Amino acid sequence: MSHLKSSLSGPELQALSAAAQWYARLQSGEASDQDRQDWQAWQAADELHRQAWQRIEAVRQQMDRVPGSLVAPTLHGVQRSRRQVVRSVVLLASAGSLGWLGWRSETSQNLLADYRTAVGERREVRLADGSSLLLNTDTSVNVRFDGAQRVLELLWGEMLVSSALDPLKRPLRVSTRHAQVLALGTRFIVRSQAAGGEVAVLENAVQVSLAQGGPAVHLDAGQRLDFTSQALGAIRRNDATVGAWQQGSIIAIDRPLGELLADLSRYRPGVLRCDQQIARMKISGAFPVDDTDRALAALHSGFGLKIQHYSRYWVNVSGPAAV
Repeated sequence: MSHLKSSLSGPELQALSAAAQWYARLQSGEASDQDRQDWQAWQAADELHRQAWQRIEAVRQQMDRVPGSLVAPTLHGVQRSRRQVVRSVVLLASAGSLGWLGWRSETSQNLLADYRTAVGERREVRLADGSSLLLNTDTSVNVRFDGAQRVLELLWGEMLVSSALDPLKRPLRVSTRHAQVLALGTRFIVRSQAAGGEVAVLENAVQVSLAQGGPAVHLDAGQRLDFTSQALGAIRRNDATVGAWQQGSIIAIDRPLGELLADLSRYRPGVLRCDQQIARMKISGAFPVDDTDRALAALHSGFGLKIQHYSRYWVNVSGPAAV
């Protein structure tokens, strides 16, 4: 089935999804003054946020046609209804001048995927062939099995695949926008984001090739590589950082602070940034993803960094005077 190619980038899609969540929250009837202040801070934090909200405003009249029963009565109440509101808003906003044809956009594919996790959520999925998936935070995947093949379409995010032997001997592939991974009876992790991704093999082996075709690279257990749409990276050895999210941690080994915070931000809503002058500061340690405030507190106590909470959804990290 062909899909309409979205003109929005990965960050634009994320901003639009966040704007839709803000819309659902503000329209719930239970939004507090603090919620409205946080929403304003979210808009002020990034030009992409302001542009995303303008898209939402442009379709408010269309959203008025959404039945009131779809609006969650509380912020943490009927989550299914709130998700329906968010989906409806994003579908309309991503459609733009193309109208309802926009439901095939990349945004709608992510939100309407077969399996999804919210920000900060991890989820295990058992498949019909006996294989299993462990989805990391903010991940969406479609499952396409037929008589000839088994395809896992990783639209966004990260997952651990534990493949099962198939009586029909159908190959199991993970397809991303950048690359394809052929499982050779194995456990492996695939991550796909806007600019590229990574494959890390935990057991047995895989073959990795670019989505556009070309020669495949063989990876054995304990090996990994990065990829973009244009190239496969060099093969590297796995280390303690690989798959640490399964146990609820990010492990950093001399990692630039800016990269660490970008990774940590995948597990919490809102904006998490650091001052540019300390973005290259090297950090080592284990940081919990299920309690990101505790992770930030560890940066304060262990490295002397200042954590400024402008609101629940806007946090900036700055350094000591000596840095």
